[in-house]
Amino acid sequence: MKKLIIGLFILGLTIPMHAQDPIQLPTVVLVHNYKYLDATGSEDLAVDVEQLELKVSDFNVKELDVYSEDNEFYRVFFIIPKGKILATYDEHSHLIRTAERFQDIDLPIHIKESIAERFPQWTVSKNVYLVNYYEPDNIKKMYKITLENGDKRIRIKVDDHGDFM
Repeated sequence: MKKLIIGLFILGLTIPMHAQDPIQLPTVVLVHNYKYLDATGSEDLAVDVEQLELKVSDFNVKELDVYSEDNEFYRVFFIIPKGKILATYDEHSHLIRTAERFQDIDLPIHIKESIAERFPQWTVSKNVYLVNYYEPDNIKKMYKITLENGDKRIRIKVDDHGDFM
């Protein structure tokens, strides 16, 4: 009798499990140009820059109103208040090159530390972040920074590793 009650109890628990609706998983978004994101990415990059670069990597030229299979290249501007990216795509939405310029963004910590070590009494007043990407093997990143100390100003250039140029 005891086995019958336990068997009915287990059967009563398992039957409602099959009546549940299937779980809907969120759709997966594939990044078209992961090589670009890998080449331009940094762990300390400003949020504005990361978000715009993500939009550039996911852009599909086939969704453009002016898309035609006859065109070999497409140049697309991506603009936000702090910067802009001019991206060139081929007819299959592969990213070929970018020219990027961002002004007055949050500098990465290692850049700030590098500046503070070499120029201890100076403060950053302006900065420009420039990126030129051409296929995954050729990328140049540079920060042009204006420093102030009282009424004195100097301009410096720093690469993305914090080395002065």
